[in-house]
Amino acid sequence: MRMVMECDVKITARDGCLLNGDLYRPDISGPVPVLVRRTPYGTSGRPGGASVDGLRLVRQGYALLVQDVRGRFGSGGVFEPYVNEAADGADTVAWAVRQPWCDGTVGMFGRSYEGMAALLAAAERPPGLRAVAPHVAASRFDEGWTRQGGALQLGFLLYWVLYDLLLDGAGLTGAERAEVEEAVDRIDDLYRAPEAADDLLGRLAPYYRRWRDTPTDAPYWRRVAPRESYPAIQAPALHLTGWYDIFLAGALENYRGIRGQGVESRLVVGPWAHGVTGGIFPQRRYGISADEQHLDVTGLHLDHFDRHLRGLEPRTEQDPVRLFLTGADTWRSFPDWPVPGTEEYALHLDGQALVPGPGPAEPGRRLLRHDPADPVPTTGGATALPGQFTGGDCGPLDQREVERRADVLCFTGPPLTAPLTVVGDTALTVLVTPDAAGADITGKLVDVHPDGRAELLCDGVHRLTAGAVPGDGGPVEVTVRTGAVGHVFRPGHRVRLEIAASNAPRFDVHPPVVAHHTVHYGGGHRSRLLLPRLADD
Repeated sequence: MRMVMECDVKITARDGCLLNGDLYRPDISGPVPVLVRRTPYGTSGRPGGASVDGLRLVRQGYALLVQDVRGRFGSGGVFEPYVNEAADGADTVAWAVRQPWCDGTVGMFGRSYEGMAALLAAAERPPGLRAVAPHVAASRFDEGWTRQGGALQLGFLLYWVLYDLLLDGAGLTGAERAEVEEAVDRIDDLYRAPEAADDLLGRLAPYYRRWRDTPTDAPYWRRVAPRESYPAIQAPALHLTGWYDIFLAGALENYRGIRGQGVESRLVVGPWAHGVTGGIFPQRRYGISADEQHLDVTGLHLDHFDRHLRGLEPRTEQDPVRLFLTGADTWRSFPDWPVPGTEEYALHLDGQALVPGPGPAEPGRRLLRHDPADPVPTTGGATALPGQFTGGDCGPLDQREVERRADVLCFTGPPLTAPLTVVGDTALTVLVTPDAAGADITGKLVDVHPDGRAELLCDGVHRLTAGAVPGDGGPVEVTVRTGAVGHVFRPGHRVRLEIAASNAPRFDVHPPVVAHHTVHYGGGHRSRLLLPRLADD
């Protein structure tokens, strides 16, 4: 099918700001449905972004508008992440449905920032918006983007802001660009001393300081959080994410929140990270069926939009939730998330072991040291660091080198005699006597293979500030949300829990002084790892 491309299409927002985009549409007579992708990353790359074949969408009879968000590349105004996306997205949809080549129906899609921008626009209920497909999109802008468990997601934030400045760069002088390039070249040094970037980012990206200094759940965050607007979102949604994606928890919350309003929603979770879409990591290959292209992510989008913009029946009827179960390395469908039929499976801490049942009768403890000059290094997981697109700094990395450190406590279960299928949100509940200066408690769920490989599945952190430490020096119960998994522990494998007091540079280091904590277990201390076990497996 022949297509027409129009560059630099100008759309006037309600406040007069001009938004710029490129339009691709079939060279046919008569109106067609329109798909909109609004991006802060420029329109010069692939029209559909990293995961979707945009030209295939056009060949299937859709017009595709790829638009720079406000303050980026060809669009006017000032860029402040997410603040204008609801109104600007709604204005763009309203413009599209007025065009003679539009049949009055619009869909929105995109990865990461783009997906969250689509959800914010959907909450405005612009006439004609019939469906959205947010891919690896967060549910809020504070927890899950800026922070996790109270800790600053330093690794991702500093990386994103610095590379974002270079990506557009239109407002930078030559000297400023050189400053940013130098900062990128020494980003590992800045991770160790992030205050060294304060002057640069204060001048060129003032929103970074606001993110860092604004408390979680403040009005600033709530007005740009899709989770605050679930009741207003009426567009059916296709959610795609990965087990090692930094915004996994947000994508799962988006699915639950929108579906909970009675709006049709679908969920696909693969063995992917934010920048790894093929299921291939340096230390782990999940097979050809794990590749986004083999799964046909573009086809999933077409099915979704064909159904809700054109009223066509889907090519295949499936349960609304489709998960890739790592360990078994296969896709399975389920009726919902959380997956029905799971039961809480508790493994209690006991010395260096994880034991099922009520836990040890005798109390015990292990000491946990924290040295801010030598924090536990980030080794894989659901993070987004400069090596994310090669998979070198994210995903299912072997933890054995980290586990050799004296400041990492390991608790390991016995070899399994039958498969253990875990699908859902995992958590660590542990009794800790923290240092008076405060504490970060990190937890990792690990699959130990028969050959000793310790494969990371998910992890999390919970921060105790000095103000949250009991004045009497007593213990406090801490719950670390260690993340969601869909994983099969095979016979002969073992479940392992790691506890530490840092995970840097993924999270900023806290406290900034040497600290000592005590982890309690046994007796009346019900320190335990909670897993959602699939009962029928």
